[in-house]
Amino acid sequence: MQQNNEVQQNGCFKEAVCVDAQRVYDSCSSKDCLEDLQVFFATSKRPTIEHCASVRLRNVDVITTYVNMEPVPFNKGFYSVDMTFVFDVCVDVYTAPASCPVSVNGLSLFTKKAILYGSDGNVKLFTSGHPCDDSVPPENGKVLPKAVVQVADPVGLSARVCDARPGCGCNCQVPEEISKQFGGDFDAECARNIYITIGLFSIVQIVRNVQMLIPAYDFCFPAKECANSNSDDPCEMFKKIDFPTDEFFPPKASECGCNKDSN
Repeated sequence: MQQNNEVQQNGCFKEAVCVDAQRVYDSCSSKDCLEDLQVFFATSKRPTIEHCASVRLRNVDVITTYVNMEPVPFNKGFYSVDMTFVFDVCVDVYTAPASCPVSVNGLSLFTKKAILYGSDGNVKLFTSGHPCDDSVPPENGKVLPKAVVQVADPVGLSARVCDARPGCGCNCQVPEEISKQFGGDFDAECARNIYITIGLFSIVQIVRNVQMLIPAYDFCFPAKECANSNSDDPCEMFKKIDFPTDEFFPPKASECGCNKDSN
């Protein structure tokens, strides 16, 4: 390890090596305020929603994001990335003004598109792995770039309940594995609907596997030895655990970086 540090401090490298890495050709970030997203509920949850007097948004999670990428016609090297975000929405439903809330989970969808540059190659890729490789389309064998979508936890802003609009049923094709998470189908007729507003931060990238020549300083040697965890004395193991001070004394607003002007 000392040799590795000396090489880096001297500012010289040992050799130039070729690596296969995913290079980002293009990317973009989005800050979307999604207003009036309808929340769809399974058939078993609809009676609770029908008797809803008011609602409060408790939590929103991203279950998954379906990504589809297609070349843009007459614009060589550019690709259209279609994204469908699937949200697990938890709301507190109040059936009366002074009643205790009932937590109900529903499904919400949001679709957007981004056009990014991913270059254009005319090679075919064959590897020794599984013969069915999704990166090689069967129709022409050309290696396409990959679309990568990163999503932060959504920010729940508001929720409201109102009478149903025409065609309030979920006409989307919800995958079976997701439907099972919510307890059934989403094709029930509805008299009342719940709409939410959330903030969404995302990053979309177009990447390709390329061979790059990079400077190599040395092999990566571990900086520490593996700790021996085979002790038979549980008290010895317990002594190595740090005291959880934050569990007993939660940090103040000034220590956690909270916004003082939030009031």
